[in-house]
Amino acid sequence: MKDFAAIDFETANQYSTSVCSVGIVVVHDGEITDRFYRLIRPEPEFYSRWNTKIHGLTLKDTENAPVFPEVWAEVAPLVEGLTFTAHNSRFDEGCLKAVFRMYRMDYPDYRFLCTCNASRRVFGNMLPDHRLPTVAAYCGYDLTKHHNALADAEACAAIAMRIL
Repeated sequence: MKDFAAIDFETANQYSTSVCSVGIVVVHDGEITDRFYRLIRPEPEFYSRWNTKIHGLTLKDTENAPVFPEVWAEVAPLVEGLTFTAHNSRFDEGCLKAVFRMYRMDYPDYRFLCTCNASRRVFGNMLPDHRLPTVAAYCGYDLTKHHNALADAEACAAIAMRIL
């Protein structure tokens, strides 16, 4: 695949609507052409200890951040006509659909491909697991900032450029 957008969301709590950061890497003709990262004020606006432990973000980080519709107004032109890739796309696609519903935005019927599923097909038992850091390392990407939305999107893009 030569043209796509890798996407990753982090959430503030157990609700899919609580996206608190997004990372997007745009690829055209097999080359990264754009990177996008924004903090987002989550809805509902609270952080679970578990989620903060994973990604390090807190209410203080996002208290003055824009809400999702404002962020997506910046994203939409970058990803127009592109297929999304995500590692465990079910999570990221679920978040995207949930916030679109919550803010009563028309969902553009984005198409998603999953690099986790693809890695299972392509690499099978060659890897000890198919977690993002493992697959990214195997594809030559050093994911030192796992659970930073942009770093995870970059890792997903590296995997997608190799196996999709």
